[in-house]
Amino acid sequence: MLVTAYLVLVGLLALWAVLEFSACHSKSSPTSNALGNPAFRQFQHDFFRAYFPALAADWLQGPYLYKLYQHYHFLEGQIAIIYVCGFGATVLSGLVSAPLTGRLGRRKSCILFSLLLAGCYVCKLSQDYFVLLTGRVLGGFSSSLLFSSFESWYSHEHAEHHDFPAEWLPHTFSQVATWNGAIAIVAGITANACAEWLGLGPASPSVLAVPLLGLSVALVIREWDENRGQSSSITRSCSDGLRCLLRDRRVLLLGAIQALFESVVYIFIFLWTPVLDPHNTPLGIAFSGFMAASATGSSLYRLATSKKYHLQPMHILCLSVLMVFFSLFMLTFSTAPGQERPTESFLAFLLIELACGLYFPAVSFLRRRLIPEKEQTGVMNWFRVPLNLIAGLGLLVLHDSDYQSDLLCLQWYCE
Repeated sequence: MLVTAYLVLVGLLALWAVLEFSACHSKSSPTSNALGNPAFRQFQHDFFRAYFPALAADWLQGPYLYKLYQHYHFLEGQIAIIYVCGFGATVLSGLVSAPLTGRLGRRKSCILFSLLLAGCYVCKLSQDYFVLLTGRVLGGFSSSLLFSSFESWYSHEHAEHHDFPAEWLPHTFSQVATWNGAIAIVAGITANACAEWLGLGPASPSVLAVPLLGLSVALVIREWDENRGQSSSITRSCSDGLRCLLRDRRVLLLGAIQALFESVVYIFIFLWTPVLDPHNTPLGIAFSGFMAASATGSSLYRLATSKKYHLQPMHILCLSVLMVFFSLFMLTFSTAPGQERPTESFLAFLLIELACGLYFPAVSFLRRRLIPEKEQTGVMNWFRVPLNLIAGLGLLVLHDSDYQSDLLCLQWYCE
C-alpha cells in the first residue's frame, strides 16, 4: 500500500491539473476587468493571506485525528463517542453562529474561530479522555465559523466598502475553492512528513497548526476592518427555515438527499483510518490522495456544466449518489474478514471522494436555486439536524461490530 498511495497521488495530481486547465478554458467569465483592476487584486490578496493559513490549520488535523486517539490507547467505541460529540457541537454551533457573527462582528468571529481551533489542538496534547472530548467540542464550534465568518466578511467588504461589481464575487470564491483543494493536499503531505517521516507522532500536525492560526489572527487584526450584518434571532431564523421546508417539497427532498449522502461520508471519515492503517498505508499521503480526488471531481463538475458539455447539476448529483453506492458495494467485499484487499478499499475511498467533488458544487447550486437567500441559514440548520443525527447514531451503533456489518449498514443508508 505504501507505493500504491504515492503513485495514486501523483496520478490524481496530474489528472486534476489537466481537468483544471480544461475547465478554466471552457468557461466564459466576466472577470477580465477584475483581473486588470489593481485595487481588486490587492483586496483579494489581503483576504487570501489571512484566510489560507486558517484553512491550512483546519486541514492539518484530518489525516491523523483517528490515529491520535488510537495512539492514546482508546477503544473504538470511546473514539466514536468523541466524534459524536463533535457532530453535536456542529449542530449547536450552526444555530448560534449566524446570530453570534451578527452581534460580535465578522472580523471578531474570524479571530474567535482561530482561538477555538487553537484550543481544540492544545487539548489534543492531553491523554485525558474528557479533555479530548472538550477539544472535539471546540473543534465542532469552530468549524461552523470557518466558512461563514471569513467569506461573509469578504462579501460585505466587496460590496459595501469597496463597491466592486457583484459579478466579480464568484471569481474570488472560485479561486478559494481551487486553492482550498491544493491547501488540503499540501496539508496531508505535511502532516505525513511530521508524523511519519520525521517520527514526531500523530499529535505533531496539531502542534504545527497553532502557529498558522496565530498568523491568521495577526493578519486579520492588522489588515481587516470590522463589519457587522443584521443580527437575527435563532427562533426566527429556524421558524423561517421550517416554513420554507414545509411549503416546498423540493427543498424537503434536497434536505433528505443531503442528510443521507453526507452522513455516509461523515461515517467514512471515521472508518477510513482503521480500514487502511493496518496495511502500512501512509495516512497523510492517503489523505492527500482523497483531497486530490475531491478536487478532481470539482474540476470535472465545472467542465461538465460548462457551455461545451452543458450537463445539468441534478444529473451530476444523481451520478455522485450512484458512485458512492458502487463504492460501498466494493467495500463490502474488499473489507470482508480474512479476505481484506486494501488496494481495492483505497480505490473505493477515492471514488467516494471523487463523488464528493461532484456532489458539493451540484447540491450548492440546487440550494441557491430552490432556497431564498434570506432563508438559507435557517434551512441549513434544519438540514444539519438529521445529517448529524444519522452520522452520530450510525457511529454509536456500528462501532462495536465488524467492518463487514458496518459497510452493509452504510449501503442500506445509501439506498
